[in-house]
Amino acid sequence: MADAPWAEIREKFQAALALSRVELHKNPEKEPYKSKYSARALLEEVKALLGPAPEDEDERPQADDSLGAGDHALGLPAELVEAEGPVAQGAVRRAVIEFHLGVNHIDTEELSAGEEHLVKCLRLLRKYRLSHDCVSLYIQAQNNLGILWSEREEIETAQAYLESSEALYNQYMKEIGSPPLDPTEHFLPEEEKLAEQERSKRFEKVYTHNLYYLAQVYQHMEMFEKAAHYCHSTLKRQLEHNAYHPMEWAINAATLSQFYINKQCFMEARHCLSAANVIFGQTGKIRTTEDSKFKSAEAEGDVPELYHQRKGEIARCWIKYCLTLMQNAQLSMQDNIGELDLDKQSELRALRKKELDEEESVRKKAVQFGTGELCDAISAVEEKVSYVRPSDFEEARELFLMGQHYVFEAKEFFQIDGYVTDHIEVVQDHSALFKVLAFFETDMERRCKMHKRRIAMLEPLIVDLNPQYYLLVNRQIQFEVAHAYYDMMDLKIAIADKLRDPDSHIVKKINSLNKSAMKYYQLFLDSLRDPNKVFPEHIGEDVLRPAMLAKFRVARLYGKIITADPKKELENLATSLEHYKFIVDYCEKHPEAAQEIEVELELSKEMVSLLPTKMERFRTKISLT
Repeated sequence: MADAPWAEIREKFQAALALSRVELHKNPEKEPYKSKYSARALLEEVKALLGPAPEDEDERPQADDSLGAGDHALGLPAELVEAEGPVAQGAVRRAVIEFHLGVNHIDTEELSAGEEHLVKCLRLLRKYRLSHDCVSLYIQAQNNLGILWSEREEIETAQAYLESSEALYNQYMKEIGSPPLDPTEHFLPEEEKLAEQERSKRFEKVYTHNLYYLAQVYQHMEMFEKAAHYCHSTLKRQLEHNAYHPMEWAINAATLSQFYINKQCFMEARHCLSAANVIFGQTGKIRTTEDSKFKSAEAEGDVPELYHQRKGEIARCWIKYCLTLMQNAQLSMQDNIGELDLDKQSELRALRKKELDEEESVRKKAVQFGTGELCDAISAVEEKVSYVRPSDFEEARELFLMGQHYVFEAKEFFQIDGYVTDHIEVVQDHSALFKVLAFFETDMERRCKMHKRRIAMLEPLIVDLNPQYYLLVNRQIQFEVAHAYYDMMDLKIAIADKLRDPDSHIVKKINSLNKSAMKYYQLFLDSLRDPNKVFPEHIGEDVLRPAMLAKFRVARLYGKIITADPKKELENLATSLEHYKFIVDYCEKHPEAAQEIEVELELSKEMVSLLPTKMERFRTKISLT
């Protein structure tokens, strides 16, 4: 090729790349893709100047030449064929243009045309895909096809392309290992070619993208273990290569913590959240060369609101961490009526030593983010919060205070005006923190105060919410408030039982709490009625257990009303019996309900047999007086 045309080709190609990088918001409002279309025109000119590739005739698509037909699509090992000589060089340069045309069409939402160019790129490179000159370009083309098919929700096709890229990267690093040519270098003069270090950096970034997209695909396919592994690997590599945006990295790490929390891997979850805090603190302080695929709105000028939103989201992940760790400890230590079992408490303490030993030996090294100062900074955050399940009130209180700190932080952004659902969820988590802390408290008066705090934060929400638009949330809060009053009443009865002669004030308080609990359980049950106020013959699966529990507790509440009037007591016992009978009868008609409330059903059957005798005694007593 003559020097003048080649210089012209290089110049046009570099101009096309520059136009491709222009951010969309810098284009006219009515022509958002103006720079993309200009870049496309230049790429088409370069393609014409390069002329037809000598191999075009041989590389035309065949009937069976589709994904899965060739070994490139299956991730099978490639053979090393160097891209040497004018024929190979022409094919590779043409492939670079096809790749950029493909990406250009995808950027302008023309997916079919984008796919066509990217597939053409793969065909031109197929035999050279393991070579030093082509491996990076081939992987990038497959990555983009993986994204494209993922956006079409053809997840298995996306998976095939992305796993093929991963296999090719691993084969190249194992068999060759030297930093390969970056695709842009095919249009650079020799003296402007990249240094080995820069090539390595760019190639590793391509592979990091590959892992990032694979994590998303596995998440979509509900292969959660694999998704978490790839997400963790991506985050580690981004830190290693300084190829991340702090805000986005932090939110991804915090999101990953939720997977570990669900798996009860609290050490790993704590590490992710601590790292999220440290990296989030870098927001606005550092700039990376990371490309647009990883850019967040951090670069779009909307930082203040987004910053506070992301800070609130990370805080909510911390709340879930503290709450779940405390709840997990409670489940490990409670007896069959939900109270602290001292034997189980001793077992938990013994088990914790084993967990601590595991941390030192294996698990911590496997998940660690960063090195040097960054690692030290993350460790400093970790040291402020435990990852082992609390075994007593003091340890639980430390987690509670940490969780409550993040509740206040989350509420700064997720306020009731504008973020109704999010705000309510944060308040419910705050209530749940108090509830589980009360489990560890031995002083019954202090336990009562904790439940009172729950009621104080939840009751106003019911007043503010429109039940027509927030029916499910209303039901949740009604049930939770009812249960808080119910727990307070039980505690007050236990306190009264310890007194020789409970005064009228305590009796009045017990009856008041009973009445409030009953009110909210009844509100919940009434919300299940149809527009004609008729209670359903068949209760929906989503509300079956809470509906049965509400009926059971209302039955018990009527039996707990303290009154000196035998007639009133008889009426209460009759109402109590009615609710117990409802549970027994419903479970006979709907056997599936029995599985939801096994303990309560047995107690209801017992009460159905005992209460009539008790009521008869009251009738006799009334008749005698």
